[in-house]
Amino acid sequence: MTRTDELRDRLLGYRPTDRLWGWLGPGLVAVVGGLLRFWNLDRPHSLVFDETYYVKQGFSMTRYGVEMRVLDSLKKPDVAFVGGNPDVFSSTNGDFVVHPPVGKWVIGFGEWLLGADSGWGWRFSVALVGTLSILIVGRVARRMFGSTALGTVAAFLLAFEGSHFVMSRTGILDIIVMFFALCAFAALLVDRDHSRAVLAEKVGALGRGEWPGGGGPWLGWRPWRWVAGASLGLCMGTKWSGLFFLAAFGLLTVWWDMGARRAAGVRRWARGSLLQDGPFAAVQLVATSAVVYTLSWSGWFLTDIGYHRRWHEFNPGEGVQWLPPVLRNWLKYHQDAYNFNTTLAEPHPYQSNPWSWLVQTRPTSFFYESPEQGVDGCTVAQCSAAINPIGNVAVWWVGILALLVVLWWWLVRRDWRAGAIAAGVVGGYLPWFAYQHRTIYTFYAVAFEPWVVLAITFLLGLWVGRRATDPARWRFRVLVVGGYLALVLALFAFFHPVYVADTIPYDHWRWRMWFPSWI
Repeated sequence: MTRTDELRDRLLGYRPTDRLWGWLGPGLVAVVGGLLRFWNLDRPHSLVFDETYYVKQGFSMTRYGVEMRVLDSLKKPDVAFVGGNPDVFSSTNGDFVVHPPVGKWVIGFGEWLLGADSGWGWRFSVALVGTLSILIVGRVARRMFGSTALGTVAAFLLAFEGSHFVMSRTGILDIIVMFFALCAFAALLVDRDHSRAVLAEKVGALGRGEWPGGGGPWLGWRPWRWVAGASLGLCMGTKWSGLFFLAAFGLLTVWWDMGARRAAGVRRWARGSLLQDGPFAAVQLVATSAVVYTLSWSGWFLTDIGYHRRWHEFNPGEGVQWLPPVLRNWLKYHQDAYNFNTTLAEPHPYQSNPWSWLVQTRPTSFFYESPEQGVDGCTVAQCSAAINPIGNVAVWWVGILALLVVLWWWLVRRDWRAGAIAAGVVGGYLPWFAYQHRTIYTFYAVAFEPWVVLAITFLLGLWVGRRATDPARWRFRVLVVGGYLALVLALFAFFHPVYVADTIPYDHWRWRMWFPSWI
């Protein structure tokens, strides 16, 4: 074995050959999960919870390029929209919208493709990204843990988790935030392996001290990190909370570079990482995401009807005067949106605190009707039809233990996989504790849910261990894991009627409301 081969093994670790089987397990789970998400996607035929904003805004984006204000003359715009008259907007007055355009463009794509007259158009795009995220998380787990079985487990957990399932069938933004953050994370994982292979080849060929300054070689253009930067720009272009993923993943990839140079024996590994990898990473991630974010506002820039598009004309002498008028207007829009997002504290019956999200103490009721006997398939005196993204407690409650194990394995055992999972949780979860005064909801947790699933997969992999060590114990633990997955599936099936607004007897609905805070 050559020196280059030795370095590659040390930097990358063992990877099983990536043949068809590596795609088959997660892929089959994604197909099943996708069928479940697309089945009866048009039910209910009404705008659910915040679909009243984002579905209508998505259609507006396809029609006008920006979000337009709903006509003041319409007393019930949702009724008109659902009734087949989606053109409920003023053609001259842009609406003040506090989230960037990307998520609305994504939802609008489904409406453009399938029409805005049914749930198929309203929810097609979110169902698609929800399905793709199942495949991606399975492939991410396989790459991280070197096991197709664990990759399939991760895909299974996400496919049959209730909050992810409901969010994949509801035309709102949070599943889109999750998708682009997960794409960025997956791209950085691929970049980690590719850049380490390049480092091993260059250091192995020329030695550790043959580089100016002793910091090691330049690792090339690293195309997957450009992909990550673009994905993070789309994530921020959906909701500004994507900025926290950018910070967490930016630090993560530079940390990986430092570890790689040190493991390769580069003499001044810290200097090489900070002066060679760091600035280039900033361009690839920060600058690229900023460019993509700005381009996502093209509809606003290319028209003159968006909100604040002509603000400078009505407010001469105000704003940042050295900026061109269009950028001055854009900055003012961002200032107004920031003030709204950071001060929103209007009480809502389903608001929740981030401390409760992992425990799922207050899921958000998206939809509820009480059909009478003989209506919508109701065969008893009183029925219920509900959509409630109650998290699968077999996933979220075990996830709490798994995150504690991840924290230990990262801080004490220095396991890079645990650190990567922690970065996803830090980027998607921890920032919300700074906004506990704000009106926020449990379903925001879907943004970091893939990393909770990866934490559980990591825990299961540690617990099962290697077959060669103790075959009998290994078989027993595999059976226990199989039982756990069966429990996840059983709970998903039990709660499925309140995920998809099935008409069921009222008593059956109450059976599924385990805690008073779920009602």
